[in-house]
Amino acid sequence: MTGAAPDPRKTLDPDRVAQWLACHPDFFVGREGLLQQLKVPHPESRGATSLLERLVHDLRSRAEQAEWRLEQLLESARHNEGQYRRTRELVLALLEAEDNDALGQALATQMSEHFHTPAVAMWCPASLTDAEPMPPQAPRQILDDHAGQRLAALLDGRPSRCTRLTPTDWKRLLPHVPAPSKAGSCALSRLTLGEPLGYLVLASPDPDHFRASMDTLFTEYVGEVVARLLVSRAPSSP
Repeated sequence: MTGAAPDPRKTLDPDRVAQWLACHPDFFVGREGLLQQLKVPHPESRGATSLLERLVHDLRSRAEQAEWRLEQLLESARHNEGQYRRTRELVLALLEAEDNDALGQALATQMSEHFHTPAVAMWCPASLTDAEPMPPQAPRQILDDHAGQRLAALLDGRPSRCTRLTPTDWKRLLPHVPAPSKAGSCALSRLTLGEPLGYLVLASPDPDHFRASMDTLFTEYVGEVVARLLVSRAPSSP
């Protein structure tokens, strides 16, 4: 009498079966009926489901993930386009300024209206304003030793930085803007063009508006534009 056939699950190594199937991806060609009989773990429960149903589920999940990634890319593109347009309007407004006071006022207006930054200060040495007929108007300020030391300390040796701004520092560095009762935040950048020209301060009463982890590329770019325009618009000494 012939004995019962051994259970394949006890005689075949699953890893070797998987390896063999991986080397023979055409095994199910002509054996499509087997696909309908195969059972695989259900992705959302402890039960099993057919291979075809599992494939449909996986494809749907991949499609949803691809749709989410596409929406993220579109959102990023919309943000970048908006940032480009705002930056373009900012630079054009600065270029149209007739003098350094108008330059500072244009910067303050653009930063407030388009970048949610209500406070701006441009600290420049007296030598840059000596030839001007009138004292600088806010947000321009004449850089003195006390302000220079404090700004240098806040920058901590860096060309630009985002950091917290205490009410005391706010009153000293943005004297033309009422200080908040609690600490705010600011983005600082050195104004340089071959030699130091001063400092640019962009501030907000929101302590999280300028976070230490933020990139300062935009602030540095604005500082580079402002530095060049300050020099080009400064009247020549007699």
